Amino acid sequence: MGGMFHFVRDFFRYKKLTQSMDYGFPLRFSRSYPCYIDRYEMAGSIPRHYFWQDLWGAKKVYQLGCSKHYDIGSRLDGFIAHCLPFCEVTMLDIRPLNVPISGLSFIQANCMNMPQIPDGSIASLSCFHAVEHFGLGRYGDPVDPEGHTKAISEMKRIISANGDILFSVPVGIQRLEFNGHRIFDPMTIIGLFDGFDLVEFSVIDDEDYFHQSVAPESFRNINYGCGLFHFCKRQGN
Repeated sequence: MGGMFHFVRDFFRYKKLTQSMDYGFPLRFSRSYPCYIDRYEMAGSIPRHYFWQDLWGAKKVYQLGCSKHYDIGSRLDGFIAHCLPFCEVTMLDIRPLNVPISGLSFIQANCMNMPQIPDGSIASLSCFHAVEHFGLGRYGDPVDPEGHTKAISEMKRIISANGDILFSVPVGIQRLEFNGHRIFDPMTIIGLFDGFDLVEFSVIDDEDYFHQSVAPESFRNINYGCGLFHFCKRQGN
């Protein structure tokens, strides 16, 4: 109700101020576009997990000096958009993408099995807030209880020696919430990336606070955080 009151008050105030003006924007009630709630909102919003995650990831890609980066399933309107001003990106997703964007290539693929990507052919790869969904059917992917492990195995296969993987999933008390997502013990993820060095672990906690370069074992018992992992593939793996 308060928003409606302010709209009506401002409408007539605006009308009074423009009555004697030769003005290029005539006021007509029939063309009104009432916005009642904007005045009560904050100056900006921070989507849970994604704001800090996407900034962390894009900064990493920039610091790595990549001219070509590959991504699996991350947000086009977040992390990938952040990277495009300084880096070409190839995006892989099981869903189609029909929007042409400069600097962005797209491959529609089931990322639990990517035979079209040769072994050791990619130096820089990311996958943010995606693997927790693989194999649950939520996005039209085949139902597979091992979907997350198959996807990680494929990432490990296609990354080159000394290549970097930037990775995130929900972390905390390990469980499945079908068919929304899995939540992982951060130590589970580290174990799945055998043959890789953990360069950095950062986390967004239950209160949406960002903690950089922390011990993963300290966040095993949170409820629904977001673990940010930077892995580097060891020579000979």
